[in-house]
Amino acid sequence: MRHPRDYKDKEVVIIGLARSGVAVAKLLHGFGAKVTVNDKKTLEECPEAEELTSLGVSVLCGGHPEGIIHRGVELVVKNPGIPYSADPIRQALELGIEVVTEVEVAYQICPAPLIGITGSNGKTTTTTWIHRMLDKAGMSPILAGNIGRSLCDACSEATDDNYMVVELSSFQLKGTSSFRPHIALLLNVYETHLDYHGSMEDYAGSKAKLFANQGPDDFAILNWDDAYCRSLIPWIKAQIVPFSMTEELPHGLFLSRKEEREWIAWRSLDGTETFLLPSAEVGVPGRHNIQNALAATAAALCAGAPVAAVIAALREFRGVEHRLEHVRDLNGISYVNGSKATNPAATIKDLEAFEAEVILIAGGLDRGMEYDDLAPYFHDKVKGLVALGETKSKLLRVAKEAGVPEFRSVETSDPREAMAEAVRFAAEIAVAGQVVLLSPACASWDMYRSFEERGSMFKESVHTL
Repeated sequence: MRHPRDYKDKEVVIIGLARSGVAVAKLLHGFGAKVTVNDKKTLEECPEAEELTSLGVSVLCGGHPEGIIHRGVELVVKNPGIPYSADPIRQALELGIEVVTEVEVAYQICPAPLIGITGSNGKTTTTTWIHRMLDKAGMSPILAGNIGRSLCDACSEATDDNYMVVELSSFQLKGTSSFRPHIALLLNVYETHLDYHGSMEDYAGSKAKLFANQGPDDFAILNWDDAYCRSLIPWIKAQIVPFSMTEELPHGLFLSRKEEREWIAWRSLDGTETFLLPSAEVGVPGRHNIQNALAATAAALCAGAPVAAVIAALREFRGVEHRLEHVRDLNGISYVNGSKATNPAATIKDLEAFEAEVILIAGGLDRGMEYDDLAPYFHDKVKGLVALGETKSKLLRVAKEAGVPEFRSVETSDPREAMAEAVRFAAEIAVAGQVVLLSPACASWDMYRSFEERGSMFKESVHTL
């Protein structure tokens, strides 16, 4: 796309209000574009509309009016979650109008170098960790994207003295064309969001767009243990920095034995090896978080952070809310909030993080998938399952076949009552020394507005036991 200032007096349509829609509307309006914002929710459901209307932005709510997309429109910016099958998006594409997400617009105005982080699992933890590392180094990082502030909002205040640390979803990346992070990080690719993308090819290809515009002065950080990540190597033009949990690499981040301990090690291109710290000293529990630590360390070192600052952040970081967040110990039972586990692969990683036996609370939005991949983990780690939401019958089937000793089903669809009942059931099953873990393996949208709301209700229910 062109620079946003090139849209002066040109018609731009933004589909979807929410945080990103408001930010990009204000930005393009400030550059003199004729902005129309459209949301299918009613005006009463769109409190953001009042601010935009006061600025002179046209806001149309309650549906998609006939003719909102026409040949005179120069650009359509869509909320990442709106499917490409939605009428105004489909009409724009049929007319040859460019359709982007707000991260593409933000890139055009951002004076600061960008670190872009994506992957099926671990994005938020890794993004937050990188931000902590750069902050320790005094590098004035700004956290944005799919976490915290929208990128348009953050970039409008950034300078070339900052570093933008940006979590990016496949939904956001699919709507990019020239977006180019200086440091691009792909953590992993698992089967998820196929209800939106339609195929693994489209989902994985959207993730890969993170590297599409990079050049030899940029860095591409890849998970060496992930087959899809490795498959991208032949066409990436940036300097490739791999990380691995299983191999000692000739270059990159990996785990190595020293003094009978496992260490996080960094090997530079000239072969110089630096042992940062023992993996047991990393501040967040779970083997999957050691992998996140490797990835975050690679990004921070590529950005120029001193090793001492990186080590300090590796030790001190205690994780992110809703990602294996310790809530409470009661009667010898530990209660842990992993509401961010919105797919089976994430739940597997959560289960692997514990040596103790687990009473699992799981279930949520039914995207048409089965959960048989969970069976061996149910057999080995799960001593009780409390299932709720649209997928409860599928999860209960897997639990029975895997030999889980006890299971309960939550029948109410009221979100607060459902979580309170799930926690009560889990507390009845659990015994001292076990962990009650909320790790749903599903998105939240059957009952909850977000995984954050789901996790907050879990914590509230635990504290009222």
